[in-house]
Order: sequence, then C-alpha cells, then structure tokens
Amino acid sequence: MHYNVPQFIDIEDRIVGPLTAKQLLWMFAMGGVLLILWATIDNKINFFIVGIPVSLAFVALAFYRPYGQPLSKFIASAFLFTVKPKVYFWRRENMLERKTKIKSIKNADFVQEKKKIKQDELHKLSEILDSEKL
Repeated sequence: MHYNVPQFIDIEDRIVGPLTAKQLLWMFAMGGVLLILWATIDNKINFFIVGIPVSLAFVALAFYRPYGQPLSKFIASAFLFTVKPKVYFWRRENMLERKTKIKSIKNADFVQEKKKIKQDELHKLSEILDSEKL
C-alpha cells in the first residue's frame, strides 16, 4: 500500500495571496494601531512622523526573518537571553575527594597496564610490516 507522505511541513500555509496567517495578523494589527494613531493625533504631520516607524516595525515583524526564524521569535529569544541569569562559577574539588577518586580509578579492574614490547619482538613486527606478503 502506498501512503502519501507530507513533504513541505516546515512551510506555512498561504491564506490570502502570498500572505500567511501570521503575516496577515501582523498587517491587521498594524492597521489597527495606525487607525488608533489617526484618531488620537490631531496634527497629521505628527501622525506621519509617528506612523511611518510604527508601520515599518510591523512590516519587519511580518516579513523579516533573521537566521530563518520570525523576527518576533528572535526578539523574544534576545529578551530572554538578557533577562535570564548567566552566572557560572567554578568550584574547586576538595583535595581529599580528588585523591580518593584517583585511588579508585587506579584500583579499578578495567585499567590495564601498558604492555612492554621487547626489542626482538619489535624487530619481527617491523619485518612483517615491511614485507610485501602478509
């Protein structure tokens, strides 16, 4: 039996034209914020001064993907990195504990002593390796 295996599972579905659901929501949020700004700011020149950076921020949140991830996730990760504690310290082991660890390793069965090869065995081995026949 043949089964259809989904192939492009990491690509988001397009909802309206080339826009995904998240992008569409960011665009609606931008429209809502700009509508509120239009209603609250009396001078329309000030509206454009405030509205252009706000709209650029929302467009960046919708479309810009640094390092292959959405900008909102990137900003959240950067925020968590700055907020979380990053204190790493080194604690010196007690010398008595260290000596007992070393003794236990020396007394263990799995530790093998090095083999000593005699000169004549080494010579025979080199002759075997240098010969063309094995």
